[in-house]
Amino acid sequence: SPPPPYSRYPMDFLKPTADCPDAVPSSAETGGTNYLAPGGLSDSQLLLEPGDRSHWCVVAYWEEKTRVGRLYCVQEPSLDIFYDLPQGNGFCLGQLNSDNKSQLVQKVRSKIGCGIQLTREVDGVWVYNRSSYPIFIKSATLDNPDSRTLLVHKVFPGFSIKAFDYEKAYSLQRPNDHEFMQQPWTGFTVQISFVKGWGQCYTRQFISSCPCWLEVIFNSR
Repeated sequence: SPPPPYSRYPMDFLKPTADCPDAVPSSAETGGTNYLAPGGLSDSQLLLEPGDRSHWCVVAYWEEKTRVGRLYCVQEPSLDIFYDLPQGNGFCLGQLNSDNKSQLVQKVRSKIGCGIQLTREVDGVWVYNRSSYPIFIKSATLDNPDSRTLLVHKVFPGFSIKAFDYEKAYSLQRPNDHEFMQQPWTGFTVQISFVKGWGQCYTRQFISSCPCWLEVIFNSR
């Protein structure tokens, strides 16, 4: 892969603003699940509100089957996602309050370190692995459009991958599909697991079995 593009953007502006609904505060966050947006709308409904162009993606952090904290809206072209504050300026997972006491979850948390960086480029969205351990990514635009099962891609420390391609995502849409018109389409979602993989080659078949993982939902408008 080409050199990571993270250095071309300043890191001082990677904070959510009041324009972004359900944003994580830049200092601290309350953990939990099943958050409701203002007016009783769920997070997914809020993301699909027409005319909302204030962010290009949102990030959700999960520990196994439980979402921790609120959605983090991303407006700047680059975002660091890391565990401890000295290791970046952006989405600090270590500030989220988690009730998960699993030893495996705690072990993986300690290995997230500098985490990853999301960068929106002209050709798509790149993920750079800043940590000392592999990350695992599943995206509809990384595989053959005719593939029935999406592969999970392993990205080693110090490497980057174009995790999302807007042109491919639009070409994969089914505009005449009634179900597609009524529900969010997973083609605009990328899943990223820290340290532990999942899928056909691993004992964990589903990402919800992974200790620590991210869900990145892209704004399709």
